Amino acid sequence: MSSVPQIRIPATYMRGGTSKGVFFNLTDLPEAAQVPGEARDKLLLRVIGSPDPYQKQIDGMGGATSSTSKTVILSKSASAEHDVDYLFGQVSIDKPFVDWSGNCGNLSAAVGPFAINNGLVDPERIPENGVIDVRIWQVNIEKTIVAKVTITDGEVQETGDFELDGVTFPAAEVPVAFMDPADGEGAIFPTGNRVDDLEVPGIGALKATMINAGIPTVFVNADEIGYTGAELQEAINGDPAALEKFETIRAYGALKMGLISDLSEAANRQHTPKVAFVAPPASYTASSGKAVKAEDVDLLVRALSMGKLHHAMMGTAAVAIGAAAAIEGTLVNLAAGGGKLNAVTFGHPSGSLQVGAEASLIDGRWQIDQAVMSRSARILMEGWVRVPGDSV
Repeated sequence: MSSVPQIRIPATYMRGGTSKGVFFNLTDLPEAAQVPGEARDKLLLRVIGSPDPYQKQIDGMGGATSSTSKTVILSKSASAEHDVDYLFGQVSIDKPFVDWSGNCGNLSAAVGPFAINNGLVDPERIPENGVIDVRIWQVNIEKTIVAKVTITDGEVQETGDFELDGVTFPAAEVPVAFMDPADGEGAIFPTGNRVDDLEVPGIGALKATMINAGIPTVFVNADEIGYTGAELQEAINGDPAALEKFETIRAYGALKMGLISDLSEAANRQHTPKVAFVAPPASYTASSGKAVKAEDVDLLVRALSMGKLHHAMMGTAAVAIGAAAAIEGTLVNLAAGGGKLNAVTFGHPSGSLQVGAEASLIDGRWQIDQAVMSRSARILMEGWVRVPGDSV
């Protein structure tokens, strides 16, 4: 019987926000995987345990959800304006591909702590006690992120009393600012409109706000597709017809946003765009049993990631929510009551979250200077990940 010895690769398993992922220092990867391409994708798929027809990722580090099937590759930045370059790979659970088309906002909160712990930040910038702004270059979307990391006695502070709905235990707060979160040309609205009529075969014409801020996102009204906006995961993820409906909306939204040129391309671009539905405030019970009161939130939002309703809210989608809320007349803004909004608190399946954004109209084009929200991060395990030697 033939066998292939396993190889081991230095890695850190981290939680960032409401996500978890396997973090690598670029220079620790096998040489063939240090550059984009088949070898890198093949390695990361094997690390996570994909593709898995059972959709459990038992033979890998993945947790069988979009929130836990994630990889991050970091390197010291060659730019004087940034400390670290951050590349994110969303690993498909049941298909053999890694989606490099967008960022993970939640894991962005873990990038700063990892970078400091792994010598990717100039030691002279790190205080003995205080807060350091870790300047992150997000490679996927070519944008700057600034994470404020607390340092106590020369070490990254990971524990604390900051509570984040969707995360069981409190930790140290990591405020994260996403700078100029639209695409490289500032096209926040790829169609040029704050609200479009999106024709979806089998569903009809839906009002939709299609925005590119944080991550390309298609927002629709909950009541137009038969929902209240207070749904929890089982109401959507246990309904194959609902999942098919949302994927159809997502695919036609991607086409209208110009992210794909043919509907068939949507299947291999699962990470972007996201699709979400919004509704005015209402009271409901979150998945943890926590009561979310209508008077404590500005609107309700539910979003799907990698074909399933997210258990809380993706960080990049939260940026999209904040940006859309700040621009009068979008569906998100209207669900929150309309008018000028610099910050909103929205209800999601696990509770609520506040996100702030500043919008301005310059020469007829909307611009978002930055969107800010607080997350937390923690190292769960560090050492080596092992994969069969033929995985690269």
